[in-house]
Amino acid sequence: MDLGPEPPMKRPRSSDPDEGRPVSGMERLPREIILDILSRLPVTSIIRFRLVSRAWRELARDPLLPEAQLARTARFEPFLIFHCDSPIRNDLYFAKLLAHDRSAKVLTRKFHPPFWHNMAEFEVVGSCNGILCLADSLYKESIYLYNPFTGDHRLLPRPKQYPNQEAAFGFGVDQKTGEYKVVKVVYYTKSTSAPTRTRRIAYQLSDLQVLTVGRDRDWRSLGKVPYQIARRPSEALLCGRLHWVTRPRRYRRLVSFDLSEERFEEVPVPGAGPLNWCNYQLMVLGGSLSAIVYCYHGRIEIWVMKVYGEKDSWAKEFNIGAHVPKGLRQQSLNLPSKICRSLTGRVRALCMLEDSGEILLEYKGRALVAYDPKKGKFRDVLYKGTPPWFQAFVHLGTLNWVDGQPLH
Repeated sequence: MDLGPEPPMKRPRSSDPDEGRPVSGMERLPREIILDILSRLPVTSIIRFRLVSRAWRELARDPLLPEAQLARTARFEPFLIFHCDSPIRNDLYFAKLLAHDRSAKVLTRKFHPPFWHNMAEFEVVGSCNGILCLADSLYKESIYLYNPFTGDHRLLPRPKQYPNQEAAFGFGVDQKTGEYKVVKVVYYTKSTSAPTRTRRIAYQLSDLQVLTVGRDRDWRSLGKVPYQIARRPSEALLCGRLHWVTRPRRYRRLVSFDLSEERFEEVPVPGAGPLNWCNYQLMVLGGSLSAIVYCYHGRIEIWVMKVYGEKDSWAKEFNIGAHVPKGLRQQSLNLPSKICRSLTGRVRALCMLEDSGEILLEYKGRALVAYDPKKGKFRDVLYKGTPPWFQAFVHLGTLNWVDGQPLH
């Protein structure tokens, strides 16, 4: 069954649709007990609870419930969201993230964003406390905040556009104020002529734009960006900071943007380690900033900064050998050997499964694999109904919304 916004209620014949209905035992309970019960339920169960009656709907809309549910249930029962990557990037699917080998029995379900007709394609900027930030991937103009489980959404003000621009985004919460912020790092030129295949644009100009959701009516420009960061969404939100990898010149740098102070800082990397020159992906693994380093022949290393901000605390925690998932292996039967070897590339680490200690990996946007670092073994993770091409990420299913009010 697809999960979208709650269907509109039919107009009742009387002024109160619950008139004459006996009061349930649930409604007689004190508020604190109701909150305690509901906060222990997964978000999908609470959404169904809201459909029972108007009285139960009001119980589930208690303003204290989102925070209680986030603290008690959501953080321990995350979901996997699949952003469909073919033929166009405008579909979202979800499934419960399971640590044990039961995933083959789980069916993915589809979200129906109520604003999908306004964005032909979108990219996922980030996920924070159950809220997604989605940006138009074609024109970079429309940006939405969206709680996919409740259907609440908000269209943000349009950021300033520049000729021949490329942009990197970030989304997170200011730990000091609790306010959500969207960051847009823009690189552009003064030329209005379109680029050609033979001419490479030198992005000499830049602009850092920040929007505090619920407080700013327009984007604030903070001036020139001191780094040439990779033009992609921030891959790691930790300690109230967004993190990016800079584009390689002599060597790569790791930079953070403090959402409270609204400024960039460099994050130390190992002095002679591979983070200086290799291509790598950032993530938060076990509550620590981590880097997935891409090595030769499909092998990857995972480096972990055990104490945030301390250069000497970086350590190589995992060394994962080349692997071709079963789904990709079947596709490679009729392919040349050179192409078959390339199937081991483009590996993304998603998270560490708490119950089993396995690391969940995404291969080529086509397959999920759990790697057991203790045994050095791989197992395929299968979900029914997964789109053929996707980008997966971990998302907390919550009732949360921005600034204490529904987003729509």
